[in-house]
Amino acid sequence: MSSNSDVRYCGLGVAFAMALLPAAATAKTLGFVITTWDTAFVETRFNDECPAGFNVGYDEIWWKGLSKEDRAKYTDNGLKSRLDRYFSAIKRGPNGEDVCMHTAAVTDPPLLTVEGKTSFGMKLDGTDDGRATPKSCPHQKFTGVDGTPGVDNQVYRLLGCIYGFRSYGQYGINANENRKSNGKGMTLIEVTGVDDRDPMNSPHVQVSFYRAVDQYTLDGAGHFTPFASYRIDVAGGKPRYGSSVKGRIEKGVLITEPGDVNLPFYGNYTYMNQLIRDMRVRLEIAPDGASASGMAAGYYGVDQLLFYITGLGPIQSTGISDCPAIYAAAHQLADGYPDPKTGECTALSSAYNFKAVAAFVIHPETEIRTAANGSVLQRLAAYVTNLFKSAGLIRTASAGTASGG
Repeated sequence: MSSNSDVRYCGLGVAFAMALLPAAATAKTLGFVITTWDTAFVETRFNDECPAGFNVGYDEIWWKGLSKEDRAKYTDNGLKSRLDRYFSAIKRGPNGEDVCMHTAAVTDPPLLTVEGKTSFGMKLDGTDDGRATPKSCPHQKFTGVDGTPGVDNQVYRLLGCIYGFRSYGQYGINANENRKSNGKGMTLIEVTGVDDRDPMNSPHVQVSFYRAVDQYTLDGAGHFTPFASYRIDVAGGKPRYGSSVKGRIEKGVLITEPGDVNLPFYGNYTYMNQLIRDMRVRLEIAPDGASASGMAAGYYGVDQLLFYITGLGPIQSTGISDCPAIYAAAHQLADGYPDPKTGECTALSSAYNFKAVAAFVIHPETEIRTAANGSVLQRLAAYVTNLFKSAGLIRTASAGTASGG
């Protein structure tokens, strides 16, 4: 076979490899970094969802339990701030126990809970009436803000009448500002398998969640900048996070199937891993792809929630909440994942509103993999060339021929 034939067949091999490229390149990846994450509450203008008003906090319970003389003494006649008297007020157990660390040390007035009929959230248990299922305990239902019947959101019912947890309270605002300023507990969302020809309509995608190790990229005005790059957190060569669920994109809205998802969290000086069971996401992507906003819903463990609330510390002086009352009510309102031994539910249905901007999610092995394996074109060309060689259509030049001898 002549050298011209070799060249012709080799050219055919490369052309065939290039012809395969459009099919291999039909899937693309979208990335986002979550910028704000808020427990989803319906807050009416006159707080109609809390007809009895907001709950009193640990501080008021403490000083109301003092004699008039002690009240004047320990509060400096009311001139000492709540923060300055925090460590006296929080240690109001009969033996000086910190009532957030030892919630059973006192019996406080029952928590005032949400009595409204409307809530953010999703139907997690599959019922309209809140009857018991293998994954849930009997509970009251809400109507969704969009009119959807049978919405579950017991975290809202539990915390919605506590000043500190509302949108103008301290806890959510401070947690978002913590993450913005120090970059801790940042969540990345990566959507793979997106149809490159119509990214806003992709029937089969994979949605993965990671923790970022880079701080937010902000512009000169302090706004989140889209399309910045963020590396994922890795330990021992593997992502520290990486929960993944299936989903689809319909008319620019990402909708996931339920799945157990681990999310990083940092807020109010507390690090924790958030496991949200049966979590599902609905994320509306802006037409330009630069931003997105949506809701996540799922079951949040009672113990996990109480770990966070009982560890809030002195910030409670401005948040105004009471650990013993929350602890008791959380167990009463739990509606998800019954304990197989006791039958008592161990999780609370929940919903979270969040915003995000587009981001490049950087995996640490990307550059190494690219250098080792070469480009898609190189790999396909090599594969087809080997195919032709094995069929005897391309001869391998001898050493003498290669040197021109």
